[in-house]
Amino acid sequence: MTRPAPGAEAIDPDVDLHVPEQRTEPLGRVLTAVAAGGMLGAAARYGLALLWPAGPGAFPWATFWTNTSGCALIGVLMVLISEGGRVAPHPLVRPFAGVGVLGGFTTFSTYAVEFSRLLDAGEAERALAYAGLTVVAALGAVWAAASVTRLAVRGRG
Repeated sequence: MTRPAPGAEAIDPDVDLHVPEQRTEPLGRVLTAVAAGGMLGAAARYGLALLWPAGPGAFPWATFWTNTSGCALIGVLMVLISEGGRVAPHPLVRPFAGVGVLGGFTTFSTYAVEFSRLLDAGEAERALAYAGLTVVAALGAVWAAASVTRLAVRGRG
């Protein structure tokens, strides 16, 4: 097994497989955290879809804003967890909040289905606008939120 180069960040900075105690983390606890968070995130996403439904051939704004805001929250969370302070977060924070809640809240599978539905409805221009705008907005949201959070954390420290 090769070790990462000095200074290179591990794939999962919460776990160092060279530390025996971290290799034995009970998988059940992590899966339970992800599942519990996923239920909350998916319920929130479903509620937004019920409050803001998209008619046939209409731009799916609820999914667009769900994915954009979810990506922004992921940017905030990852900065706070990985760069946020001197105290390490509980090891289940990222699986619960990042993978579970925000993974369940954002919905790129629905994004793909809605893109397909727009194409099937003969709305190719709207479908392409939705596809492109979602990618740009999601990436921009995670970058902007992470950048602002970094500035806020540095200003506080």
